[in-house]
This record gives sequence, C-alpha cells and structure tokens, in this order.
Amino acid sequence: MSPHEDIRIGTIVPAGPHTISYLEQIAPHGFESYQLVFDKHLADVDLNQLAHDVKKFLALADREMVISSLGVYGNPLEDKQTQLSWFKLIEKAEAFGCNMVCGFAGRLTDKPISESYGRFGEVFRPMARQAEDMGVRIAFENCNMGGDWEKGEWNIAHAPVAWEAMFSEVPSDALGLEWEPCHQMVSLIDPLPQLREWVSKVYHVHGKDATVLWDVIRKEGIRSGKDYVYHRTPGFGDTNWSDVISILRMNGYQGTIDIEGWHDPVYHSELEMTGQVHALNYLKTCRGGPFIPNPRMED
Repeated sequence: MSPHEDIRIGTIVPAGPHTISYLEQIAPHGFESYQLVFDKHLADVDLNQLAHDVKKFLALADREMVISSLGVYGNPLEDKQTQLSWFKLIEKAEAFGCNMVCGFAGRLTDKPISESYGRFGEVFRPMARQAEDMGVRIAFENCNMGGDWEKGEWNIAHAPVAWEAMFSEVPSDALGLEWEPCHQMVSLIDPLPQLREWVSKVYHVHGKDATVLWDVIRKEGIRSGKDYVYHRTPGFGDTNWSDVISILRMNGYQGTIDIEGWHDPVYHSELEMTGQVHALNYLKTCRGGPFIPNPRMED
C-alpha cells in the first residue's frame, strides 16, 4: 500500500451466499476495500465459513484489498436478533481481518429520541465492553431512516445532540460514528463544519452524497410533499469530496470510504455499477490521484 492509500476507497457488498461471486465480479474495477453488510440480523449465515471464503478470495486476488468493516442494520434496542447479531459480529470481526462493526443505534418505536437513551445504555454498555476487550470499534450509521425527533423506528443516531447524549450515556472510545455527508444534507446541515467538529469520533465513512434543491425549498419549504433533496453517488452530488478527504487526513483518519450505492435517482438499475465505478475514480482523484514519490535530495 502506498502512503497515498492511507484512506482506501471501496464499496459495500451484501453478506451472504453470493458474496464471493459479487466480489469476483467487481474486484477488477479497482475497489480497495469492502464493507460486508447484513440486513436486520445475520439470519442463517455461517460466519466462520464466510470469513474463510472471504479471506481466501482476498489472498488470491491480484491486488491488495481489505475488509473494512462488518455491518448489520436492524434495531438493536427492540430486536433481540439484531442485538445478538451485533455481539456475534464483534466476536468474529478479527476472522474477517477487520476491527469495525457498524449499524443503527436503534430506537424505541415512535418515541421521542430522548426516551431511547436509557435503553441505548442498557444495550450498548456490555457491547462496548466486549468491543474494548476484543480491540473492535463500533460505528453508528447517521441515517434517520424516515424518522425525526419525535417519531421513528430505526435509529436515534442522526442528530448531533443525540450523539452527545449517546456518548455520554456510554462513554467508551469503542463507540463512534459511521458518517456521510448525505444524511446531514437531508437535514439541511452543512456537512463540512460538522465533520471538522466530530472527526475524532468518525470511525467509518460511507461514500454517499446528496443534491439539495434549494429552489424548491425556497418556494415550497420542506413539508410540501415535494422532493427537496436526492441521495446521490459521490461525483454527482453537491459535496466537494476533496474537502472531506482533506479534513479526514488533517485529523489523522486512516480508515476507508466505502461507497453506498443503490440510492441515486439516475445511476441505478442497469447503471448502478457505472455510477459506483465513476464514484470510485472520482474519490481517488479527490484523494489526490496516483501516488507520486518525491525526488531524492542527494549530493
């Protein structure tokens, strides 16, 4: 790995029976990392077999690639299977060659976010202890999943005031954020000042952007039922990812940016991988392009 790849650019891969086939098809495009993502829980996936197959694939690959993290995206505050899946992934992360597990923080359904803090502590205090013991970090996705402050059914970790309360409830260095600009822009938050403020707690970055339709907002507001923001693949949205990567680098981030596809209103269906590979190359350019070694200063 060159010094320029301190931040790897990768993508999300569904975890399950077709993982290796999927990896074999997309690896030639030049992805450098992969986040393996489960749904609400692990179902009947054999983690030991999957880890073996993934590590074998990486060992045989003709380029250096890594598993950046594992993800499970259910509601651990209410769904026991999701909660158990978190514990299992923390236990098995090392088998995949990674030290990161990501997902939603969960939520008490249709209760104000503040009413979930106690339950969050009950669930994630023992999980944080397990993660600390195993050298694993936990990163919370910052998506609101259609919820707001008063109601929702998935995730409380979508507002900075909630992050402060969560990390106060469970004050562990094992807990951090899975951050991306998109979800902040949906809330009309400027993502770059937020990143500068919270970068020390950003453990994983999703490559997803947004396009905000300010003309619609100025005319119709955000409660008219009309679309005022679109989720976008990086390279097609409003964010300057050179700024994102600069902020990450200036603050010592050495993780990955894994592209989260399947949301772009244009580059989807048959154009999905076209959009993702464009994002891959765009983000590599924002990282500075190919690594060029300095000339030697010799007498």
